[in-house]
Amino acid sequence: MPKRDYYEVLGVARDASEAEIKKAYRQLARQYHPDMNPGDKGAEAKFKEVQEAYEVLSDADKRARYDQFGHAGTEAGSTGFGGFDFGGAGADFGGFGDIFDMFFGGGFGRASRRQGPERGADLRLDIEIPFEEAVFGGEKEVGVPRQERCSSCDGSGAAPGTRPRTCPTCHGSGQVRVTQNTPLGHFQTIRTCHQCHGQGTIIETPCPACRGRGVVQRTRKIKIKIPPGVDTGARLRMAGEGESGARGGPPGDLYIFISVRPHPFFQRDGFDILCEVPVNMVQAALGDRIMVPTLDGKVELSIPAGTQSGSVFRIKGKGIPRLNSAGRGDQHVRVHVETPTNLTEKQKEVLREFGHLYGREPKGAREQDKGFFKKVKDAFMG
Repeated sequence: MPKRDYYEVLGVARDASEAEIKKAYRQLARQYHPDMNPGDKGAEAKFKEVQEAYEVLSDADKRARYDQFGHAGTEAGSTGFGGFDFGGAGADFGGFGDIFDMFFGGGFGRASRRQGPERGADLRLDIEIPFEEAVFGGEKEVGVPRQERCSSCDGSGAAPGTRPRTCPTCHGSGQVRVTQNTPLGHFQTIRTCHQCHGQGTIIETPCPACRGRGVVQRTRKIKIKIPPGVDTGARLRMAGEGESGARGGPPGDLYIFISVRPHPFFQRDGFDILCEVPVNMVQAALGDRIMVPTLDGKVELSIPAGTQSGSVFRIKGKGIPRLNSAGRGDQHVRVHVETPTNLTEKQKEVLREFGHLYGREPKGAREQDKGFFKKVKDAFMG
């Protein structure tokens, strides 16, 4: 498939400043980073596309060639100018430096640079917490496996008492200049130094602890503060707790993804709590005061006479703390009226009498019913 326009990839105008390009890149790189989208091939492809666009537009020379020749001006072995090789990053005006030097007195050259500091990779950690901890918050200690700077060599990769020496081939630049003579003159390209692999230094005696890598794999214990009110899918960011950077670069960040373990009694609905409590038919018919569990302990709830199964009552302020600290949600209690089973003969007799009275015209039976309900209560509730 043809490549998309780099400005379109980053979503910036063609006259965008360096700061605007950098800001757009950071937002998109964070959005499509593989660690943030595990297993998503589409996000991985977009991440690579964003990196490629930024690599060109963040470099003044590459951007100039791209603006003039399009993608052809940035691809290796292609110039958009009849097939001449512009060379790699840092080449003198795309490899034509010597021609301009011969005929126009130079002024187009640019010194090559060795690779600079590189930020460490971000890490992802998935944790599961109890329902109560999600509600009230807390602190957890977790083990995070990551690459850390070697303490023996302080990240240099060289054994203690030694240090890396400057590469004799590139003299510390990490790049070498290759000159080719042609009928048109001298063509120069700049390539990564084959001896130091672009590092600019050579480690003659590698550190035995990290084997010259400058980093080691460790599992570090980290304390995580869980804010009150978090829910499944919440993401916490701990700056600087990712993997160590390369060549003195800053460490990456640690992203913690939270899932909340279900509760056997409570259900969550936003910042409200839902639960269901049983009452018997006498309590529902006559009304009662019952004790209801909440996240803060049991509270008394008044059930009015004539309550139907499925009725919902609210207990204010007994829900989930809001993340912005603006109070708490409510608890909603759904009443389930239970039908009695395994009745005694006395209870059956009372129910038959109740059925007989219930079928009467209630006009003249009001006072009689009051006395009868007391018999029902005594029979079923002792």
